[in-house]
Amino acid sequence: MAEGTDGGGGAKEASRDWSELTSVCLTNVFRRLSLEDRWKGAMLVCRSWLVAARDPSLFSSLDLEPAFEFAGSGRVESAEWWTPAFQRRVDAMLHSAAEWADGSMQEIRVRHCSDEALCFAAERSLNLQILSIKSSQSVTDKSMLKIATFCPMLIELDISNCYEISFKSLEVIGQNCHNLKVFRRNLLNWLDPSQHSGIVPDDYLRACPQDGDREATTIAKFMPKLTHVELRFSKLSATGLISVSEGCQNLEYLDIFGCANLTGRGIEQAAANLKNLKTLIKPNFYIPRSLFHTERYGHWRLYDERFQTNVFQI
Repeated sequence: MAEGTDGGGGAKEASRDWSELTSVCLTNVFRRLSLEDRWKGAMLVCRSWLVAARDPSLFSSLDLEPAFEFAGSGRVESAEWWTPAFQRRVDAMLHSAAEWADGSMQEIRVRHCSDEALCFAAERSLNLQILSIKSSQSVTDKSMLKIATFCPMLIELDISNCYEISFKSLEVIGQNCHNLKVFRRNLLNWLDPSQHSGIVPDDYLRACPQDGDREATTIAKFMPKLTHVELRFSKLSATGLISVSEGCQNLEYLDIFGCANLTGRGIEQAAANLKNLKTLIKPNFYIPRSLFHTERYGHWRLYDERFQTNVFQI
């Protein structure tokens, strides 16, 4: 910092030379910036700032969810996000963050990434505890095997809307990640696919997993320590739900909204098995007639008749 006086003898305003700040000081400053400000601002100023902005301590967490929520402007998805070009951009960020973290990454929250990027991150994130890869249409059992192998400290996993991941992944994750407490396997609303029309590719919507009971029994057998489970719009039946309630006795939170194959009796029996349950989000299939064309949504009448009981009040 340099100081001086002006021509009139008054004190000259202090000026600071930011280029003289040490890397440690710069890193502490950058830690107070948002992810976007670091990537689009600080990294582009000069070489010393670029080095400081890549400090491993800044990449213990890669959370893109705020950016998705802001860009979505209230929408759950955007058609652009389902394109190969967008996936490449997400992959590039995940790849870079995993590399710069140098093994310190503990949290990853992204969407629309691929197997390649996730495998790369898994091999370099042995301390990973939280993984959320919602709507990653190119993620398969291949990268999940990597996660199970390299990330045994995982405590939270969100694979919602990832249709290429099968029950086999749930098995290996459960066998290797013994501390897993939070699991989300929500699906897109297949009861009313029109809300995704023009956004999510039609062939992907048709690939919606059908083996809800197989997944449920796998969860029950291999993930007994779960306290939080979300299975929105899963196609599991009462048999699958009861198996979850018998295998995951520590459940405190259970979300089964949109699970059309369930019955009131099955839900009551499952809830009775869960002594620690605090929150149960039940199916609610009552849709006002005025919102839909009768000829297209006539099947809602069946759901109305089947689910009009107090058991399903949320």
